Amino acid sequence: MTEDSQRNFRSVYYEKVGFRGVEEKKSLEILLKDDHLGILPPHHESHAKVMRYRKDQYSDVLHALKVIRFVSDATPQVEVYLRMYQLESGKLPRSPSFPLEPEDEVFLAIAKAMEEMVEDCVDCYWIIRCFVNQLNTKYRDFLPQLPKAFEQYLNLEDSRLLSHLKTCSAVSKLPYDLWFKRCFAGCLPESSLQRVWDKIVSGSCKILVFVAVEILLTFKIKVMALNSAEKITNFLENIPQDSSDAIVSKAIDLWHKHCGTPVHSA
Repeated sequence: MTEDSQRNFRSVYYEKVGFRGVEEKKSLEILLKDDHLGILPPHHESHAKVMRYRKDQYSDVLHALKVIRFVSDATPQVEVYLRMYQLESGKLPRSPSFPLEPEDEVFLAIAKAMEEMVEDCVDCYWIIRCFVNQLNTKYRDFLPQLPKAFEQYLNLEDSRLLSHLKTCSAVSKLPYDLWFKRCFAGCLPESSLQRVWDKIVSGSCKILVFVAVEILLTFKIKVMALNSAEKITNFLENIPQDSSDAIVSKAIDLWHKHCGTPVHSA
């Protein structure tokens, strides 16, 4: 396992957007050359200027949303992030009262989890923005394949458990959106989620498959005792939180078992 894959989510993600050496709970202090997501220019001397520009851009977009009364000081911060993202991507609805699209719900789930990881609002928004863009571009074609991959690897690990899911007609009704679109946001606590998102940012979303497989393996006895797709899905959407760290650790082991050390593979 490489050194990068051992770092916590925030440190790795800050590195991906052009920051290195950022510790948890600290402000951004060091700007270096790497810029894999297009946030910072390659020239070191330009970084401080660009960061000021990003802060100004954040303020300008927020001000615009307040002027058109899409947000106010009372608007929850995650909703502010969503409206900013919609405005910048040309997807702002005609009215804030319009119902949210499924992709908006995904954004909010990711933003809510990220908000627990990153203190500064400007930093948090840019990281959410880049993370969501990575899902929508780099992994766009691969994410729809994850349910099938999940079935394949679960069969390798425990064919009897998969057979039970099929008998209950549960395979097609598992919480795939929660697992693979929201990347377990709202399912795993942030301390565990960071380790999963670290792998996504480092270049592979296939870790999501192995987290899902390990959840089934961990709660096999409970799942085998349930006899309907609805009961199985409801349980999997609300798994106990106390074993999340162990689940992620075992999922990472499965990931390496089946994929070697796929640091940069989807």
